[in-house]
Amino acid sequence: MTQPDIQKKAPDQAVLLLEDGTRFVGKAIGAKGTTTGEVAFNTGMYGYQEIFTDPSYKGQVLVMATAHIGNYGVHSAENESGSTQIAGLVVRNFSQVASRVGDIEPLAQRLKRDGIVGISDIDTRGLIQHIRDCGAMNALISSDGTDEAELIAKLKATPSMEGLELSSRVTRKEPEDAGNAESEVRIALLDLGNKENITRCLTERGAFVRQFPMGTSLDEMKAWNPTGWMISNGPGDPSAMPDTIRLIGEIIALGQPVFGICLGHQVIALSQGLKTEKMFQGHRGVNHPVKDLESGKCEITSQNHGFVVSRESLDGAPNVVVTHEHLNDGTVAGIKLEDQPVFSVQFHPEASAGPHDSRHLFDRFITYIEQHNKLQTA
Repeated sequence: MTQPDIQKKAPDQAVLLLEDGTRFVGKAIGAKGTTTGEVAFNTGMYGYQEIFTDPSYKGQVLVMATAHIGNYGVHSAENESGSTQIAGLVVRNFSQVASRVGDIEPLAQRLKRDGIVGISDIDTRGLIQHIRDCGAMNALISSDGTDEAELIAKLKATPSMEGLELSSRVTRKEPEDAGNAESEVRIALLDLGNKENITRCLTERGAFVRQFPMGTSLDEMKAWNPTGWMISNGPGDPSAMPDTIRLIGEIIALGQPVFGICLGHQVIALSQGLKTEKMFQGHRGVNHPVKDLESGKCEITSQNHGFVVSRESLDGAPNVVVTHEHLNDGTVAGIKLEDQPVFSVQFHPEASAGPHDSRHLFDRFITYIEQHNKLQTA
């Protein structure tokens, strides 16, 4: 469909329902149909394509705080995965056309192709304030004329994000290599919903990365002879992944460098006896302040998570040290293991979209691997 054709077509009506009975009526965008998921909001002012294609958003109806969405279209080089991952989209103003130089297509076409149901022209500021005050809850968007009683029944049947394992729905099906095959820095990346820019940040530093599906056995990954391990981001409740938690514990026991991001951070913590908990509403945006407790420096970070490592559970894990803290609410934003080259952060140092304040953590990881390699050959 060409951009002029999109402009001529009048939008249909859509409805947004929250599980507490809150109701919004607006215009339909994207694919026609009905979708459900946990409602969440992102405060980022840019990077909507990277956000929509982030596998960590699987199962979430996303509300964008930025008023104008779609105006610069989408570009094939700016995807964080192979498809749009959000369950549904809620925006204030939606642009049916794209204004930007390059290989661009309208966001409207991308949403339709990927089957994403959305709604525009509602009071997103009021909706975000409601979520802020009332907390995370399930939501439904419908644009196909389904009877409202049927919609309410479908919304009530939608499972809670708490206790929901989603990584198996977004992990790759087969191992995939990236980077310099001759490199001595060989990183086994466990894909729990990996963002492409994490892999890119590793290969840009000279690493050879093999990305393994989450169900891969430890023996199969060890047979590739990795010298370091990356545990990726991903969606869902980390406590609902007992097999993965057990696997992470076995990886750490090998004594090689390990780096975890977001969900990877959470499952590393769980493997060491800590606990995670559901947040009242998550951290999602590109302007979250974090303090590095070791250096004393503060960084602006990109974040996307609805679960967090329980600070209270730290008392039962004396080998775990908190390295980073979120300055808005004091939540745990990073940990390391004493006497082991293992560390993780709750935020996204690859920051796509977002600031580059924390990219140095990839340098630290590469350094750990190089130092470990030297010790093994000494």
